[in-house]
Amino acid sequence: MHEPSEQAPSLRASGWPSQYTENDEPLPPGRAGVSCTWRGDRIRVTVRGELDFDSGKLLREDLGEVLAGPTSGVDLDLSRLDFCDCAGLNVLLDLRRCALEQGKTVVIRTSNLVIDRLLTLLGAQELFASPPPQYKERVTTRLAVSGRRAC
Repeated sequence: MHEPSEQAPSLRASGWPSQYTENDEPLPPGRAGVSCTWRGDRIRVTVRGELDFDSGKLLREDLGEVLAGPTSGVDLDLSRLDFCDCAGLNVLLDLRRCALEQGKTVVIRTSNLVIDRLLTLLGAQELFASPPPQYKERVTTRLAVSGRRAC
């Protein structure tokens, strides 16, 4: 079981919904569990279980709330995700779109063969790669000019 360090307090203590889990209890089929910890000015989100149409509906809103917090972006740990279909990938793509609209980033830091294969087949690996250092400045400037709404 991973314990958040004192420097990276868990958001669960702040009242996050019960599907945010920090233990290794088996999840029922079709369910996903999420745990969140702060890492500097970013938040690390670990997703485990199965990310599909049903579980994605439950996670989409909560991931949006995580992104809306005082952070420069989200670092995803998907290494414990057993299954992800195209509906699950859409949850991740929507999270990325919302992040871009807020001048933030979503980076897949840890993955597994299931996620790697899905992203490779769709040519989407680079969408979740670490951006170059000047990226945040470019996105913020572009959004200010375009006047796009936040998620």
